[in-house]
Amino acid sequence: MHLRAPAILLAARAHGETAVIARMFTEEHGVVAGYVAGGRGRHLRPVVIPGNLVALDLSARSDSQLPFARLELLASRGPWLAEPLPAAAIGWASALTATALPERQPYPALYTALTGLLDAVCHAPSARGWIGALAAYETLLLRELGYGGDERPEGDVAAILAAMDRLAVALDHYLLADRRGDVMAARARLRELLGRMLT
Repeated sequence: MHLRAPAILLAARAHGETAVIARMFTEEHGVVAGYVAGGRGRHLRPVVIPGNLVALDLSARSDSQLPFARLELLASRGPWLAEPLPAAAIGWASALTATALPERQPYPALYTALTGLLDAVCHAPSARGWIGALAAYETLLLRELGYGGDERPEGDVAAILAAMDRLAVALDHYLLADRRGDVMAARARLRELLGRMLT
């Protein structure tokens, strides 16, 4: 197995003293996991941040072996992680995608939508510029995985938040069953921050 492609880094878990096991989302190969040597070191620590766009070089000697991953930063979300609302949105979108999608199954529409959502979170002047894209991404994810996703999150902020509240039930029940703990807690935190826009 060998692939080279742009990828969105979704999650990184410490492995051993300095390495990480990273999960990345590619357009043509879906979610893939790889061993990143030195991922917790000074050079790669800013690269293995959820939401970052990376150039991925993944290789394995066999399909049963965890591939080795080499990463090069293409676009960093780091500057926005100091702001609570963008950080919560990036964290939630990344965690949801990493948890809900099966490995090595392509979802090009979701890859494009997640790329657009992360760009909007980082470049819109406020959450009003990306809240609709976030709700639309959750809806698309449900639809792509075969769980409906008929909700049309549109209108003002209050209407979109109401749509997100309805989507929470389906996300929790269908996509995150048995894995919901920290992932839904991240969404609850994001929802709380978004709710403050109405006060």
